[in-house]
Parts: sequence; C-alpha cells; structure tokens
Amino acid sequence: QVPLVETGGGLVQAGGSLTLSCVASGRAFSSVAMGWFRQAPGKDREFVAAINWSGANSFYADSVKGRFAISRDNAKNTVYLQMNSLKAEDTALYFCAAEPGLTVYNGGSYKYWGQGTQVTVST
Repeated sequence: QVPLVETGGGLVQAGGSLTLSCVASGRAFSSVAMGWFRQAPGKDREFVAAINWSGANSFYADSVKGRFAISRDNAKNTVYLQMNSLKAEDTALYFCAAEPGLTVYNGGSYKYWGQGTQVTVST
C-alpha cells in the first residue's frame, strides 16, 4: 500500500498558481516532518520545501522562497504546497515524502514517498 498520494498537478501558464495536496493513508503522519521534492526530465531530484510535525517550522529551497508555501493539516493527514508565480523552470514531477532522518533537505533520508504529480508550466 502506497502511504502517500499526491494530487493537484496540471498544466498552468507562467505566472499562475497551483496547490498540491498529499494525503497520507494507512498510517498517521501527524508526528513526523514531511517534504516536497521535484524532478525535471534529465535532472536530479531536488528539495523544494519541508515542514516539521506541528507546522511551526518550514524550510524552502532558494529557488522557491517567496513563491511557494508549505502547510499541513494533521487532522486530515494532509500536507499542501501552494505554488504561486510559477515559472517554466518549475516544470517537474513533484513528490511528497514523509519521515526524514537526519535532515529534511536530503531526499535520501525520507522513509516514505508518493508516486508524484506532474506540474507543467507553459510560457
């Protein structure tokens, strides 16, 4: 059973907005940090944003600071990624991840992953 399911991806024009959602199923993730990563064709997976278990602390890649916002609703076992002022370089497959180890910035430290949702930004 896949524990994380992302939705909300799609095609949007540059400058537009999208909100991604990640729902945890099969177990509760309210006590663990969660993150968003993305991977564009031909490129390595990269960190986008992360949030601690309570939602009090969030972390962002420099490339998305001021444009993206991560949040969570533990009652719904859901984490969100609000993406504004989208650019062509934001085009990628976006993944939700849960329960990092030593660092929220390294994808290799996360225990659970979703299947991804595609975001395509047209110019």
